Amino acid sequence: MSLTVCWSAKGGTGTTVVAACWALETATTSVLVDIAGDLHLALGIPAPSGQGLSDWFESDAPPRSVLDLAIQLDTTTRLIPRGPTPIPHRAPRWAELGRWMTASDLEFVADAGLGPTPVGFPPGDAVVDGGRPQARSLLVTRACYIALARAQSLGERPDGIVLIEESGRGLSAADIARSLNAPIVAKIAYDPLIGRATDCGLLAGKLPRSIHKLPQRVA
Repeated sequence: MSLTVCWSAKGGTGTTVVAACWALETATTSVLVDIAGDLHLALGIPAPSGQGLSDWFESDAPPRSVLDLAIQLDTTTRLIPRGPTPIPHRAPRWAELGRWMTASDLEFVADAGLGPTPVGFPPGDAVVDGGRPQARSLLVTRACYIALARAQSLGERPDGIVLIEESGRGLSAADIARSLNAPIVAKIAYDPLIGRATDCGLLAGKLPRSIHKLPQRVA
């Protein structure tokens, strides 16, 4: 169905929370893919003790077998944990995994953490009927000059930007879109209730109103 990869250029932006809420609020069956290794902390669930995505990368198992690693979060959302070790962004199987995900009938949302998306993931040539991109890379950022400079230095153009809006910032949404040559696809007002829900391990239970229906709000 589709693959959405969320990433950031600077820590503390909110990428993990955005990825989690995106999957939880998706209207169809969704699968969260934990590349950075922090999603269980944001969701307030125990650390997964079994195998994870890093184990798949060290095997010759087919891509569909990653679903065997998933744990159920609610009736429509599953989580594929990262596993015991970090996954190199240049691991050779990223493109293979991305092609399978975009061709499946599931909605995949990945938290890639800091830096650019893994090489070949999502595959740039994955399309659906009518030529609409099926896989997309979303940069999650605040209107922060340092985060903007780091994103520019990475040299990767995202398909869209999710902007965390804070009052009093000197950069506008138009400034960020123009500097990174990418559209703002969603705006989320800074809400301390989101941080509080995350700190208390309640994010997976009841999402704050400010982040409700995030996928449906995307331009």
